[in-house]
Amino acid sequence: MPTPISSIRNLGPAMEDAFARAGIDSAEALRALGTDAAYARLLQSGSKPHFISYYVLEMALQGRPWNDCRGEEKARLRARFDQLKSENTPNPNAIDAILDEIGVIVANRKAN
Repeated sequence: MPTPISSIRNLGPAMEDAFARAGIDSAEALRALGTDAAYARLLQSGSKPHFISYYVLEMALQGRPWNDCRGEEKARLRARFDQLKSENTPNPNAIDAILDEIGVIVANRKAN
């Protein structure tokens, strides 16, 4: 029987629900993926990026208190988070460009 994600220190029902929406349904699956791959799946499933939830996940998978992340370690995690966010979050301007191209909206055009 799979172990619930909420059994991992620092991760509660809200994170468990978010991971379920991302197709990650157990603590074992979460640990196997690791922080970066699991967080990328969260972003791809529509979760909004939040640095705190990212580093809380990292601390949780290490078995550490959520607020144990400081200094240089936190700076390194911030760089990883920013990279994940840029690679896995849709660009809203790209959506507008597509809608403009097919004639649904008029974006970034100057009036004559």
